[in-house]
Amino acid sequence: MSEQRQDPVGMQALVQQRLQLIKSSMPNVMQSIEDKAAHIGPEAFALVRRGLRGEPGCFYAFEAGHVVGTPFGRNDPVMLELAQFTAVFGCAHVCIWPAKDGEVRGHGAA
Repeated sequence: MSEQRQDPVGMQALVQQRLQLIKSSMPNVMQSIEDKAAHIGPEAFALVRRGLRGEPGCFYAFEAGHVVGTPFGRNDPVMLELAQFTAVFGCAHVCIWPAKDGEVRGHGAA
């Protein structure tokens, strides 16, 4: 059964499990989430939860071998560039957020 078709209670439990993973094993990602929330408010936490539920284009992060959220898309040129960058140089962690209209997406790890 795909994650998108799970019952609401099962999906809520899965999101809670992934949030706990972020809090316990991904300190730099957690700090990035808190920094984003300080910048844009509670919308940051909503984007994280949407990404954890499997919605692409909301939130995607990795740190210390853990991956959470949903990729933005294989054909997104920024994602292709990021994949090449991390393969060549490596990164301690990466947090990817959607760009707002008129906002320039920065390059590199959050």
